[in-house]
Amino acid sequence: MSDINPDFRDALDPHIILLRYTLFAIIAGLTNLGSQEIVVRLAPWAPLMASLVIGLGVGFFVKYALDKRWIYLDRYHSHAAEIRKIMLYGTFGVGTTLVFWAFELGALEIWRTDAAKYAGAVAGLVLGNWLKYLLDRRYVFRTASRQRRAQTQSNY
Repeated sequence: MSDINPDFRDALDPHIILLRYTLFAIIAGLTNLGSQEIVVRLAPWAPLMASLVIGLGVGFFVKYALDKRWIYLDRYHSHAAEIRKIMLYGTFGVGTTLVFWAFELGALEIWRTDAAKYAGAVAGLVLGNWLKYLLDRRYVFRTASRQRRAQTQSNY
């Protein structure tokens, strides 16, 4: 990965980012559900919560790895930096999940139909993922050029 120019991310076409981000969200969702199914089949005596937690963990780390490498073109720097990134990435994931749930449940409460619930879910997913992308880009996977620009702007 050392051959990646840290300033290259700024040159990625937004359409490519959107396509990759959408594809990676689908892949992470499928790995989450697939992991849950594996747990249920291999350990049918385990509580449902075990499959949910394992699925969440697998999906989270798959999405993190794909985003890190193919969306943000981020390189490994140190254990401490990586732990910080994972913690921030997870925190933003929790926050944007709350946005998703608020839209889904809010639409259900207002209109009281399944169609409204699913429309709210779609709106919440779109908004939540967009916000997550912006937060991750700004705070989790900062490129050297973005850090230099942020420093320059704060010096004025």
